Amino acid sequence: MSNQKQHQPTYIDDRFPGPDPYAPLADLPPLEVTSASFNDGDELPAAQCGDSISPQLSWEKGPEGTKTYAVTCFDPDAPTASGFWHWAVFNIPADVTSLALNAGDEELTGLPEGAAALKGDSGSRGYYGAQPPEGHGPHRYLYAVHSVDDELDIDDSETATKLGFNLNFNATARGIIWGWTEN
Repeated sequence: MSNQKQHQPTYIDDRFPGPDPYAPLADLPPLEVTSASFNDGDELPAAQCGDSISPQLSWEKGPEGTKTYAVTCFDPDAPTASGFWHWAVFNIPADVTSLALNAGDEELTGLPEGAAALKGDSGSRGYYGAQPPEGHGPHRYLYAVHSVDDELDIDDSETATKLGFNLNFNATARGIIWGWTEN
């Protein structure tokens, strides 16, 4: 039995059809994540949807030994067998504990030096806003921040799924803030 704190994710809700994508992954200590753009569990503002403006995100400092952070946005309710990756950024330096509004612009000019971004399922390296198919029902958008004990050596031609795989084995803490929307 793990001595880590067990907690029920706030994003588990009967309104949403998809699974808990973090359930089969390593149970990690929690990392508090907040946003000036929306509150945990709120409907996402229009800017984080069709406008594709990444939200402002802040997180508490990771555990001792944190070398980098990774930030992802994932929709587990997408009508696919594998969800939909909206954003995947890694190797954010350990002294950075926030990303400004629109840090995930298409040119990646808002990311801190040293950070790398992978293409999401939209084909963009920038943040791709929440856009569930019309009539499909509400979708969750899980913004996860992982503290990582090293720089990750992932080629920029790899997928967000490959980042997720590496985070499962290298992350030391994880925090999630989530919002939802429906078309």
